[in-house]
Amino acid sequence: MTRVATSWLVYRLTGSAFLLGVVGFLGQIPALFLSPLAGVWVDRWDRHRAMEITQAMAMVQSLALAALTLTHTINMPWIFFLTFLQGVINTFETPARQSFVIQMIDDRSALSNAIALNSSIVNAGRLVGPAIAGLVIAWVGEGYCFLIDGVSYIAVLYSLLAMKNLLPGLRNPTRHIGQELSEGWSYIVSSPAIRWILLMLGLVSLIGMPFTVLLPIVADKVLGGGANTLGFLTAATGLGALACAVALAVRRSVRGLGKWLGIAAAILGVSLILFGLSHSFWWSMALMFGAGYGMMQQIVTSNTILQTIVADDKRGRVMSFYAMSVFGFLPIGSLFAGMLASWMGAPNTLMLGGALCLLASVWYFGRLPEIRRVIRPVYIEMGIMDDPTAAIEAERR
Repeated sequence: MTRVATSWLVYRLTGSAFLLGVVGFLGQIPALFLSPLAGVWVDRWDRHRAMEITQAMAMVQSLALAALTLTHTINMPWIFFLTFLQGVINTFETPARQSFVIQMIDDRSALSNAIALNSSIVNAGRLVGPAIAGLVIAWVGEGYCFLIDGVSYIAVLYSLLAMKNLLPGLRNPTRHIGQELSEGWSYIVSSPAIRWILLMLGLVSLIGMPFTVLLPIVADKVLGGGANTLGFLTAATGLGALACAVALAVRRSVRGLGKWLGIAAAILGVSLILFGLSHSFWWSMALMFGAGYGMMQQIVTSNTILQTIVADDKRGRVMSFYAMSVFGFLPIGSLFAGMLASWMGAPNTLMLGGALCLLASVWYFGRLPEIRRVIRPVYIEMGIMDDPTAAIEAERR
């Protein structure tokens, strides 16, 4: 709800595609610069406690945004500042949350299902929230969306405080931060699987996922709608993401997920190209479903594979680079998307992003054999795959 309300508030106040891109940039650029540091600290901290602190800070930010909007004192500088502040909070919250998942799952083989199930819950909110936001904005304005967001953190904090009997989290001893950063970076670079998966995720975040910042323009200028149209387009994206998350949640194994990173980029690319050509509301809704499916497949599949193969003592740092690949490159893409849309129009910008996603898919499939060679021994060691050499030896005996 807040994402839709913020986009519509900026567009109502300014009517500027460029400023939509700037707000998207400010909300996520902290992840590009602070994520590696956040990963080091998450590997040192009690992750449960870190979650409580970051959620409390996010609650204060949302209530401040609500108060300013409801008293009609909101302006672009305040939106810039509070959006940037939320980006800083999210930069620390994301690796903490991603690393915290492992403490709630005592059966490691269920990890991929748990991650996908979590994504299902998140995307159920993404499905329902935007549609409600469109109605709330049309009825009483954006400020009440922000107020609902702020109040909702009471349930979040209660849930965290109610958690008991968590598995102990591995906490690294404090060392020089430069040494820990270097160790985490070397670990990522030395593994082709982690390296290429993070790079692919970063590419799609840069060139494909920023389509969301252009939806207010498409809703208004192309489809001739308003806040309700924006809410429905965003909800269609959430529905596609939810369908993907549910499909992943019912998978029995992480095996075979690697190829879906390339397929996901292709689905996103084709959806964006056709969305840029569409002038039909219902056709656009269907294409946003496809875009949401491809985007979520990219994010959740990358998360699942990384969480499965990464060493526990490097988990916070690797997941901070995961967060940087999603949320760090996305703001740069959002800024460029806003600039390009001001110059060549939103539809052409969407089609260009889709074409680049297709090229990224082709590039990834060229890396896939190397990724599989690295992942296969890890899966065999974890019992996810059978060892073919062991079977041959057993037959010989």
